[in-house]
Amino acid sequence: MIYHRTVTQPLRIAITGASGFLGRLLVHLLRRRHTVVALDRRPLIEAEMAGHPNVEWYQVDLTDGGLLEGTAECIRAGGGVDVIIHLAAYYDFTGEEHPEYRRTNVDAMRLLLDASRRLEPEHFIFASSVAACPYSSPDQPITEATPPHGSHIYARTKREGEEMLAEYTDSFSPLIVRFAALFSDWCEYPPLQVLLDTWLGGGWSSSIIAGRGQSAVPYLHVRDGASFVMRLLERRHRLEPMEVLVAGEDGALSHLDLYDAATTYVDGGARRPIHLPRPLCRPGIWVRDVVGRLWGNRPFERPWMADYVDRKLEIDASRTRVRLDWSPNPRLSLLTRLPFLIEHRRENPLEWYRRNREALEHLELTPNFRVYRLLKKYEQVIEQTIRAALDERTVRAGPMPLLSAEQRFWDHQVTLRNLTVAVRGGANEPFLNWCRDLAERRLGEGFNVDEVVAALRIVDEAVVDTLSGDPEAGELASAIHDLIDTPVEFGVDRVLEVYEDAAVFGAERPPE
Repeated sequence: MIYHRTVTQPLRIAITGASGFLGRLLVHLLRRRHTVVALDRRPLIEAEMAGHPNVEWYQVDLTDGGLLEGTAECIRAGGGVDVIIHLAAYYDFTGEEHPEYRRTNVDAMRLLLDASRRLEPEHFIFASSVAACPYSSPDQPITEATPPHGSHIYARTKREGEEMLAEYTDSFSPLIVRFAALFSDWCEYPPLQVLLDTWLGGGWSSSIIAGRGQSAVPYLHVRDGASFVMRLLERRHRLEPMEVLVAGEDGALSHLDLYDAATTYVDGGARRPIHLPRPLCRPGIWVRDVVGRLWGNRPFERPWMADYVDRKLEIDASRTRVRLDWSPNPRLSLLTRLPFLIEHRRENPLEWYRRNREALEHLELTPNFRVYRLLKKYEQVIEQTIRAALDERTVRAGPMPLLSAEQRFWDHQVTLRNLTVAVRGGANEPFLNWCRDLAERRLGEGFNVDEVVAALRIVDEAVVDTLSGDPEAGELASAIHDLIDTPVEFGVDRVLEVYEDAAVFGAERPPE
């Protein structure tokens, strides 16, 4: 068992970013014994997390000071909290100075710290990152004493967060955890996912490694990340205010080591890599980026990443291991788990895609994922528009009684859900299969073809009309047409095909 240690006394533990990668696992584990006060931008249903008697879920945007203060008052009235674990943060891989960095990582943290004073916690645990530190030099790995002086915008905002904590030591004991790169058996760490998809994808670049392959970062399985926090909760009273801890395996894992392990597993022997000389990496990445911009689909790799080719972010977390009497589980090291990642990618590519696209949701998104976000943003508005359109129509199946409003709405709702899934995955076939199934069911119930086609048109119009009111829709007009209008038209064709086949062949469907 990994989680063999428990906190002795039941606690009230607040977690920001509760639906995030590490947050949702912590909620699941801590709720067994403790009360979890979860703070997240998303409602519980959208976060796809089941309700639990030991979980108090507050939908709150930490950047909204008024809403956060009101939430804090509610939490205080309910008993306050013993510990706050601050996981919520913004990070992307664009290398650009996105305003969300300051809004979420600095301004929101200030608001949270001010609100936390009212809750009177004993400890405030701040999730930072080893990426906040500058890249290590030979024989000088990152330790708990390394200052967070990284040059990336993310590093700078994390440094501000750490410095901010020192102003609140009179209210609670702050603790800082610098996590290594968190991953799971489904990957869910964007740079690693891109590497595996490239090397195992079979394309022209599947054997190319930048530089000597010595680019390296430390990794930590998300389950080890959760066990680290559990142990920290046990030992928190033994730690000093503002103490820095490093959560990760010593050293760092290079791209070349990963490449050798991945290709050996897949090919039965290590594939010989083609090394792209470091001076050529920057122009190569730049050309791909320019082409991607022109085609409206920028690659993950950005020119700024060329600066880190053959550089290592090595860590030495020996002091943390002594302080917490904790160490990573060898069974959960990345090299040990790599076969599981590869098999998940091979056996269930749709789930692999889904999980890793969600991990990339803060990046400069591809058009399909940007449209998907708009669909999720306006989901309720779209459904209301559909209801209003249905209220104006009376639909009757030939010999059957009038369908209830809820029966009609359910079909339209499922149609919308399937269309949303198609947009997210960039694959229309599941949606088209639903259209065929709907047509066959309605045909059997006595509906005429015009009524089924009209149902698809209602969803299409509701989506397009709703999204057109968003400022982002203008630059996505072409994508909305391709991802919404076109699949619906193809779906209409499937419906017509079902009715035509029934008229010509009867119950015997011709072969595809």
